[in-house]
Amino acid sequence: MTIIAFQGQPGAYSDLACRMAYPEAKTLPCETFQLAMEAVHERRADLAMLPPENSIAGRVADMHALLPESGLSIIGEKFLRIEHCLLAPKGASIGGIKRIHSHHVALGQVRKLIAELGASPVVEYDTAGSAELVAKLNNPEDAAIASSLAGELHGLSILRRNVEDFPHNTTRFYVMAREPLHLPPDTPNLMTTFVFNVRNVPAALYKALGGFATNGVNMTKLESYMVNGSFTATQFLAEVDGHPDQPALRHAFEELAFFSTEIKILGTYPADAYRLKQRAKAA
Repeated sequence: MTIIAFQGQPGAYSDLACRMAYPEAKTLPCETFQLAMEAVHERRADLAMLPPENSIAGRVADMHALLPESGLSIIGEKFLRIEHCLLAPKGASIGGIKRIHSHHVALGQVRKLIAELGASPVVEYDTAGSAELVAKLNNPEDAAIASSLAGELHGLSILRRNVEDFPHNTTRFYVMAREPLHLPPDTPNLMTTFVFNVRNVPAALYKALGGFATNGVNMTKLESYMVNGSFTATQFLAEVDGHPDQPALRHAFEELAFFSTEIKILGTYPADAYRLKQRAKAA
C-alpha cells in the first residue's frame, strides 16, 4: 500500500488532499514539513503531499525554504478547493457559539462569519487540531473551523458548510518522491519547477529571463527570497511549461546559465487537470 506523508494532524486539509488524490493510499501525519520529507527519505512513506501556495494566503514560506535542499523530486501537483466547515459538539446551535478556534490563516478566511456570530477568534496550531480541541472541550459555546473530514474523525456536527469568505479559496500541493519522473520530452502538458541564483551584476535577472521570452517558453511562476538571511544573495523559484529536453526550454536554460551561479531542477511533472481547466477558461 502506498503511504503518503503530510504536515498536520489527521483530518487536516493536507490529509484530505492525500485521500482525494490517492484514495487507496494510507496517510502519515507529521508535525512539520521537514519531518514529512524525512519520512520519504527514510522509506516510512512513499510520497509526501506538501503545499507551496494558497490562492488567498499566498506562498508557504517554510516550503520555499526547504525545497532546494530537500533531496526530493516533484512528481505531480494537486489542487484542493478549501471548504471550511463550522464544527461544534453534537447538540450545539450556531446561535450559541461564542468562541471559534482554528489556525490563524483559516480564521482570516472566515471574518464575515466571525462578525456575523459576534464570536471571539481563538488561534490554534492547525485546523484539525482545533477540531480535536473542540471535541475534548465538549462545550456548546466552542466551535472550530476545519474540514468535514476533521469533523467526522472527531465526532463533531457541521453547523454550516462553506463558511469561507471567498469561494475561490484553493491550495496547491506538490507530490514529492525520492526519485524523479522520467517522462518523454514530447509528453503533453508538462511543467518544470526549478530554482536559480543570479550573479550579482546589473540587470542579471532581466538577462537571465530573456532566454525564456526569446525561446517562447511560458513562465507560470517566479518568486524570490533571501538565501541564508543574506540581503545580497537572492534565490528564485520558477515554473515553466515544458520538458528540459525540449529544444525551446533547453536553449532557455543554456541562456539562464550565463547569468546564474546555480540552477537546480526540482521536478518535471504533468500539469494537474485543475490547472488545465483554468487555462481553458482564461483562453
